[in-house]
Amino acid sequence: MKTYQFSVSVAPEYLEDRSDPARGVYAYSYTVTVVNTGAVAAQLVSRHWIITDATGKVEEVRGLGVVGQQPLIKPGEAFEYTSWSQLDTPTGSMRGSYFCVAEDGTQFEADIPEFALVQPRSLH
Repeated sequence: MKTYQFSVSVAPEYLEDRSDPARGVYAYSYTVTVVNTGAVAAQLVSRHWIITDATGKVEEVRGLGVVGQQPLIKPGEAFEYTSWSQLDTPTGSMRGSYFCVAEDGTQFEADIPEFALVQPRSLH
């Protein structure tokens, strides 16, 4: 077991009620689960997202915390939240990282694995 480690999983969902394909607006929610799989409690301090649409356009988003929080996650505990993003194309992807600080002051990053944003029926 690593001393400093968060495991991250993401479940995306197309938001039909917030999308308008005729205007090139495609909205997606994503529910993120962050589990402290390390041996030391740590705080999720900031986020860095890399959002890529189907044309290859990249948008980077950085900010403190997630959904207005900077949770302290103890070993074995999980923190879950839901947020959303918007694309100009019916498909795309997101990936990124969290900057974290352990209770002992050690800083580390937790990778957010790439996941697909796909409008239903947009792929055959």
